[in-house]
Amino acid sequence: MRFIFPRTLLAATLALSCALPAYSAEPHKQVQADAEQYKAEALKLLERLVNIDSGSGYGPGLTQVSDIAVEELKQLGFSIERVQDAAANSSHVIATLKGSGKAKILLMAHMDTVFKEGSAAERPFHIKDGRAYGPGVMDDKGGIVAGIYALKVLKNQGFKDYAQITFLLDASEETGSDIASELIRNTAKAHDVTLNLEPGRPADGLVVWRKGSATAVVEVKGKAAHAGVAPELGRNAAMEAAHQILQLGKLGDEEKKTTINFTVIKAGDRTNVIPDQATAKADVRAALPEEFDRIEKDLVRVSANKLIPDTEVTTSLKRGLPPMPQTPESDKLVAIAQGIYGELGKTLTIEGSGGAADASLSAGVGTPTLDGFGIVGGNIHTPEEYAEVESVVPRVYLLSRMIMELSTR
Repeated sequence: MRFIFPRTLLAATLALSCALPAYSAEPHKQVQADAEQYKAEALKLLERLVNIDSGSGYGPGLTQVSDIAVEELKQLGFSIERVQDAAANSSHVIATLKGSGKAKILLMAHMDTVFKEGSAAERPFHIKDGRAYGPGVMDDKGGIVAGIYALKVLKNQGFKDYAQITFLLDASEETGSDIASELIRNTAKAHDVTLNLEPGRPADGLVVWRKGSATAVVEVKGKAAHAGVAPELGRNAAMEAAHQILQLGKLGDEEKKTTINFTVIKAGDRTNVIPDQATAKADVRAALPEEFDRIEKDLVRVSANKLIPDTEVTTSLKRGLPPMPQTPESDKLVAIAQGIYGELGKTLTIEGSGGAADASLSAGVGTPTLDGFGIVGGNIHTPEEYAEVESVVPRVYLLSRMIMELSTR
């Protein structure tokens, strides 16, 4: 029979740990020394990964990144399972390492980036003024590197006081896929805690809550006509879409942290024809799950107010990742992480994020989850994305010690 460390017991021990002075002012010397020793090597691995294009859906690059990570994990004793996903045009990786303890710990990172093919050649990995640059350097190739080197530190220490460490590498986090979502939910259910290796916040922080995501779609049907000879015979779908964008763009709620931003607009293909079709898509973010229900209903209600007569307007809301709420369990994980960082004389900022991530799926099935354990960086999803070189050692230390502390509770 497989032994499962009960979550209620984990919660109780976490609560006890927060009530006791479990941390000394001094760092764990061996872990610190190993983390420092691995800095240059970790940066070389980061360079290898960054210099591979692995935008969402780009199979060749994702396979290269996957193969490098898998080889590193095999050397650490992990068993490997690849889960094919046609929607991602790649495969996800589940790496498993057995120990001699009780706790089951899930680490998560993702291999895909938001950058198109050719980005690595245009902006290869380089370091300037203490910052490493390149596509995906902190989101989330820095997270992959932090995870691998924290595990190398544990191996050096001969630390095996966990029941199991699972390292899940998602090939489609930036775009999402049904297979990846189910894989994460099912894997998280079998673990006691999840540490997500998304980037550390620019102020050296962890992420304790995240908004959920959705896409609002507005489709307009009009009537084509010659734009110069008889425009009055047409029904301009582009103009109606513009009207809908202006009024539907007001459905956000600042107090509830709900935003709706139209980002994609398509209409017509010839300047001399009144367009009979138009589509507009909006990025929707919400911290409260019920806000998605409200937005979905309001899209229908408000869109009934049309500017162009005889046009047809339909709306829909495609749900993405759910919100990740801050919980008492995540607060207890924060307390442990703060104690560990305090060993280095450092303090973590504790933040929320408007960005959705795989951590929401883990938290959504009830597994205590904390996010932001990757390398610290900023300017996410832009050509100026960077990772702080001096964050490598403390972040590897933090993750190594976090696994040690959670394993022995």
